[in-house]
Amino acid sequence: MQDDPTDRDSGWQPDGFLDHYEVRTFDLGPDPDGEDPITATLVRKPTAPAAAINGAVLYVHGFTDYFFHEPLADHFHDRGYAFYALDLRKCGRSLLDGQTPHFVRDLAAYDLELGLALDAIADDFTADTPVLIAAHSTGGLITPLWLDRLRTASPERHARVSGLLLNSPWLDLQGKPVLRSYPVTMVVKGLAAVRPFETLTRELSAAYGESLHVDSHGEWAYDLTKKPLGGFPVTFGFLNAVRSGQRHLHHGIDVGVPTLVLRSDATKFAKSYSPAVDAADVVLDVTQIARWSGSLGGHVTIAPIAGARHDVFLSVESARTQAYSEVDRWLDTVVDPSPARSAS
Repeated sequence: MQDDPTDRDSGWQPDGFLDHYEVRTFDLGPDPDGEDPITATLVRKPTAPAAAINGAVLYVHGFTDYFFHEPLADHFHDRGYAFYALDLRKCGRSLLDGQTPHFVRDLAAYDLELGLALDAIADDFTADTPVLIAAHSTGGLITPLWLDRLRTASPERHARVSGLLLNSPWLDLQGKPVLRSYPVTMVVKGLAAVRPFETLTRELSAAYGESLHVDSHGEWAYDLTKKPLGGFPVTFGFLNAVRSGQRHLHHGIDVGVPTLVLRSDATKFAKSYSPAVDAADVVLDVTQIARWSGSLGGHVTIAPIAGARHDVFLSVESARTQAYSEVDRWLDTVVDPSPARSAS
């Protein structure tokens, strides 16, 4: 990796959100949904570990999210991993004026920027540098489906992936069973076909956002235009893409690499903030995560984290310490068991 903080020849520029980080923008070509131009943004912690013996991490955010979590990057950096994060098209740094936040009609559309990110990491190091994929929530649905396709579509890229770390992946639709019924599924599918940009009328709770942000009840500072407290509106086109991806995963896929699934040990849906929100997943049903994790294929390790929030790495200190310990144990025993490579 270049030492120059602005490596203009390779497209890296200073990040406008995190000090001392860099970004590289991918031009993704015409938008099939007519919201040109579309781009994706790769973020990197610019100083590589003194000995990047374990390779690199590529982190993918969730819905109403973008990369801002520097302690996560620091943890991997300290273990000998170079750290990268991808703000997907129409998300975070990649959301441009006039675009619908997080809108896609097919989760497979993200394959393009995910592949470009893998290649950019290879450009910084070598083509055989192992890359650990880490993803949260919707990213935790997008990335397993991508890896399942990548095994056959681009086996040489897939061979670079050493493992998959999922942080509260969105593996099923939360809420009452009727919402997952065939009639409702067909209604969503039909509306997505004719009115894809129309949003659901259901109001999203701000309880989770208020539990996180430093200006409310939390300890984390981030841009509320990129990650609003109450979340972005959910469109029928996006929801149908998610439901299609979830149904495909439920039939069983094979990510082809060892997988660690982190989740809270409890769910508490809440319309308003209370201290109980700080010790549970208020976004997803953790029993659904537990149920469908076995559909990922291969060697799957599931670790419930006591008192964790939806994003386990944004939990209260005791829970996030447990989460990092589970990650380290998995890396040491499953992904990188060699003493020479797992030394930090």
